[in-house]
Amino acid sequence: MSEPATLEIISDDISEEIIFPPGDILSDEPPLESDLHRDQIDLLIRLLKLWWREKQDFYASGNLTIYYSPNQKKSEKFRGPDFFVVLGTEKKDRKSWVVWQEDGKYPNLIVEILSSSTAAVDKGLKKQVYQDTFRTPDYFWFDPVTMELQGFHLVDGKYQEIPTTTDGRLWSQQLELYLGVYEGKLRFFTAENQLIPSSEELAQQESLRAEQAEERAQEAEQEIARLRELLRTQGIDPENI
Repeated sequence: MSEPATLEIISDDISEEIIFPPGDILSDEPPLESDLHRDQIDLLIRLLKLWWREKQDFYASGNLTIYYSPNQKKSEKFRGPDFFVVLGTEKKDRKSWVVWQEDGKYPNLIVEILSSSTAAVDKGLKKQVYQDTFRTPDYFWFDPVTMELQGFHLVDGKYQEIPTTTDGRLWSQQLELYLGVYEGKLRFFTAENQLIPSSEELAQQESLRAEQAEERAQEAEQEIARLRELLRTQGIDPENI
């Protein structure tokens, strides 16, 4: 956890140490390894919140500390998954996830974003903790560099590998969505294999629909003008029709 910060001020003949109290920072996660990792985590959070914008009974976050000490101490037993979702809970902002303050709930789904420095832990120790202690039903890991994607579902207390579809996607029973790679990013897909769009993609789709509607309107006006001219060449006044 955070220790009190110190600042040494040195003047001509005075050396003074000022002690600052620790800030109100309850999550204690280290900085993300790269822009790839930060952007991927942020994307998953934004996508799910947008897709479930009408739901009020879930919590989705990332790079946030989960405290789960049986002694209810924040100084022991904590993990910080890259992305996780808790179902059946109040939808509100939190500074951390404290299991003993959340009716004993653990994540229903966890995704770890692999890196060269974390892959061994994510595939070993963390997987064991998520299986044996968290009892998290769905666990996935994704490497944003190699595109490696693997998932597991808890069956009789043990993780069983989730089979990959012909499209290379993995089904999450908890989210009732597929996870798959699209344009180098881990994304969500519906049960019908439709990509769940981001807000930016929705805006682009709406802009495209507006452009297409305008083009169709212009084509219709041009066709009407052509037909009127055709009638005039035949000696018919289109205004009298």
